[in-house]
Amino acid sequence: MANVIKIKKGLDINLVGKAPKVEVKVGTVQSYGVVPDNFPGFVPRLEVKVGDRVQAGSALLYHKETPTLKLTAPVSGEVVDVKRGAKRKILYIEIRPDATIEYKPFDVADIEKKSVEEAITLLSESGFLSLFRNRPYDRIVNPAVKPRDIYVTAYQSAPLEGDALDLIGDDVQHLQKAVNLLSRMTSGRVHISVKAGAKLSLTNCEIHEMEGSHPAGNASVVINHTRPINKGENVWVIGMTELALLGRFLATGRVDMRRKVVFAGSRMESAGVADVICGADINQLCAEKIDNSRGNVRLIDGNVLTGTQVIGDYRHLSPFHSLITAIPEGDDTHEMFGWASLSPKRFSVNRAYPSAFVGKNRDYDLDARLKGGPRAIIVSNEYDKVFPLDIYPEQLIKATIAFDIDKMEALGIYEVAPEDFALCEFVDTSKLELQYIVRKGLDQLYKELN
Repeated sequence: MANVIKIKKGLDINLVGKAPKVEVKVGTVQSYGVVPDNFPGFVPRLEVKVGDRVQAGSALLYHKETPTLKLTAPVSGEVVDVKRGAKRKILYIEIRPDATIEYKPFDVADIEKKSVEEAITLLSESGFLSLFRNRPYDRIVNPAVKPRDIYVTAYQSAPLEGDALDLIGDDVQHLQKAVNLLSRMTSGRVHISVKAGAKLSLTNCEIHEMEGSHPAGNASVVINHTRPINKGENVWVIGMTELALLGRFLATGRVDMRRKVVFAGSRMESAGVADVICGADINQLCAEKIDNSRGNVRLIDGNVLTGTQVIGDYRHLSPFHSLITAIPEGDDTHEMFGWASLSPKRFSVNRAYPSAFVGKNRDYDLDARLKGGPRAIIVSNEYDKVFPLDIYPEQLIKATIAFDIDKMEALGIYEVAPEDFALCEFVDTSKLELQYIVRKGLDQLYKELN
């Protein structure tokens, strides 16, 4: 019987543009890319050069600190560009795909009989180990360190996200093979969190039903309510949609990165679900799906709280996202009285607008405007109202800004990831970039202590 965890704190943001469960057409993709910044902590070194031909599963980059850990090509084709930024930082590797994908073969026969070391080497070489995140620090894992536990998140509770168990489709048949492998890779247990009422039958794992508002689906919430992380411990985290890709790999021996992606948002025409290969150029996917008739549009790789704006060099679909969102930019919007408008269309958390008395269950067409400038941090307990972890978020943010290591440790920095502060950032009166502050603090802490 599954363990039910009820979350009392949090906030569901209901947005216009929910995607129906129907298949939709997307644009033809002529560019795929691998972006090292999608993998926090990965220090990339090239294994290919412009003009090389690669197969799906061929290594493109290796990690400087752990050369066996690699990022691989999602499709076969020709490497047409290695885009660099300031100080020659590698921004992405671009591949022009073949008409028919050619897969690099991997030996997955009798994976159950292989040693754990052999299995981890296989996952490292194929690129699948890079899909795991290590806690603390929320960064790529170290293959040499055995995790205390492994957590799989199957409840995507953020705005407009699709149901992970629906998105994996037929790959559900491969989940048990992946879970069996994960259970051998940890000294503890495999924990899988699902939405309350979801039907998932797996062995060699503990299933937790999450009940409550967002961020009930976040890994940190499950960890905090089951086995909190102490200093010196580490756990691995992976999403259910990524675990399904791993299961497919273990069953076929092919690095097949095709997955179902949700296209949603109030400015997304013909919203729905489509089969997409990770790394696809999002602008090409959405070439004929964006509604520009009502003003400028912000295209987001991921959800509105933790996703990344598709702009400039950032245009390739992250392997960690199964959602592309289109919302109004808001930079061409002019309202009477501006932020002081009493329009009932305004979303309100603290009853500043009439909509707070109408109820939060209605759908809102929110845009990307900040609606206020950065200011001194205001300690008003507003973070705590939407933060379900047993942690003082405001005090932790202040300690992280000051980079007071002792206070950061005492206040629970090892248990959090930037995504846990997305709602705090949304309700923040101070308009602080909390996710950036936490990401920078975790990176600095890792450098200081390792």
